[in-house]
Amino acid sequence: MRTVLITGSAVAVLVAAGAITYAVAGEDGDGPVAVPGADSADAGFARDMAVHHQQAVEMSYIVRDRTKDADVRRLAYDIAQTQANQRGMLLGWLDLWGLPKVSADPPMTWMGMGDMASGKDGSLMPGMATNTELKKLGTLNGRQAEVFYLQLMTDHHKGGIHMAEGCVAKCTVGVEKSLAQGMVDAQQSELTAMAQMLKERGAQPRD
Repeated sequence: MRTVLITGSAVAVLVAAGAITYAVAGEDGDGPVAVPGADSADAGFARDMAVHHQQAVEMSYIVRDRTKDADVRRLAYDIAQTQANQRGMLLGWLDLWGLPKVSADPPMTWMGMGDMASGKDGSLMPGMATNTELKKLGTLNGRQAEVFYLQLMTDHHKGGIHMAEGCVAKCTVGVEKSLAQGMVDAQQSELTAMAQMLKERGAQPRD
């Protein structure tokens, strides 16, 4: 039953994503979408979350090659597909707005956190795994890979939720705020599922 719920949630997000992409390309509510500035929260969130999501996709494809467990493989597939789709939307919005996909400002500047850790060993934003951790995940198999993936993805989701909540509070484009809230809701649900999966494997989140 848990697996069905996760899959259903992912499908719902993907269906909603198509509608949101169309909406932001044309109108937002009662009128045309106001184009945000390059240093806005809308643009900052789109840029940073695209990078954050890309790592989740990478981790998910790594673990699918390291385990035969159906539940973990299904979860990893759902996360990879959902976040790849959302990443495409975020980058597409930047194109529609005529804004750059990279910025000279440090990550998280739009949240007032530009002075945070400088991305040592590839961990650029809250919850992101380091390059060393990604390399380690690629060396593990079976239950060890499952546990480490679930721990890394738990951290990743917590960081992603923090960022998405920031967009809900600071972004001005309505459909982007809606997408961010959808990320919060979906990832909170997946956190609950991952905590149970870790417990079933005699492990727990790292925090």
